[in-house]
Order: sequence, then structure tokens, then C-alpha cells
Amino acid sequence: MDIRPTADRLRETLFNMLTAGNPAGLEGSVWIDLFAGTGAVGIEALSRGAAKVYFVESSAAAARVIRQNLKSLQVESGFDVIQDDASKALRRLQAEGVLADFVFLDPPYRMERAYRHVLEFVGTSTLVKPEGTVIAEHEKRFDPGEEFGGLKAARKLVQGDAALRFYRRA
Repeated sequence: MDIRPTADRLRETLFNMLTAGNPAGLEGSVWIDLFAGTGAVGIEALSRGAAKVYFVESSAAAARVIRQNLKSLQVESGFDVIQDDASKALRRLQAEGVLADFVFLDPPYRMERAYRHVLEFVGTSTLVKPEGTVIAEHEKRFDPGEEFGGLKAARKLVQGDAALRFYRRA
């Protein structure tokens, strides 16, 4: 498996940023966790009040790990683990009418084209609510790009060797 979980400190920073100044926090939000790996980001979203998380992971072994992690934490609802290619899963979710508040993508860093491919699809899709946020975790030396369809980079946060790029509707 090619899993690199989001570092605890970076994950904590991400969620503190998303909930800062918002008393409701993430209550009721919908997430799509792409290239979910161990599911750490989506599980954190659930623990902070997300109503639904779609974990998308192509690896069967990693999808099993996500299910095991959810079971060990006694999370029994509010999620869907989709074992499929990110592009296929996104098309399926769009066809089902899913509207996400947050899309988090964290492909293996070596898969640089995956960032652009996913961001281009999401930027032109109906998957993200108008006020939604798309977050890409990437290597700090890599620039996934500034604009994808209706998405425009709004902020970049660097911590250690990793960076988070936040995109919003233009």
C-alpha cells in the first residue's frame, strides 16, 4: 500500500482553521475524502460533527483499513467507503446528486497529475456547494495550480514538508 496519512499536527491545524470563529463547527457538513488512505481526515471530520463522509480509496487493502478504523472507533453511520478510482467515484457521486461542503484530496505525492485531473473535474462539476471548499494536501515544493474551472486557490498553508491548498468558487 502507498499510504501516507496526513500528519497529526497538520490535520489538527486544518480542522482548527475550518472551525475557527464558527460556533457550529463542522456540524452537518458533507465531506468527500479522496485517496482516503487510513481515513484519518474523514474520521476526524465525523468526530467534529460532519453528517456524512464519502471515503474514496482505490486500494482494497486501504479500504479494509478504513472500515476497520471506523469499526474500532464504533462509528456505525454517516459514512460510505467507496473502493474505486477517484475519477469514477466522483462521477458516481455527482450522478447521485451529492453536494459536498468539503472535498479533501491527498493522493500519493508522486501522483502529481492526479491533483490536476481531480481538481479539473471537481472545478467543473456540481459536487461542491457554492460556499464549499476543496482542500489539496501536497508536497510543499509542488504547485498543483491556481485555477480549475470554477475553483480558484484562496489560501496555502505550509507545515513541514507538506502544504494545504484551499480552493473556493471564484
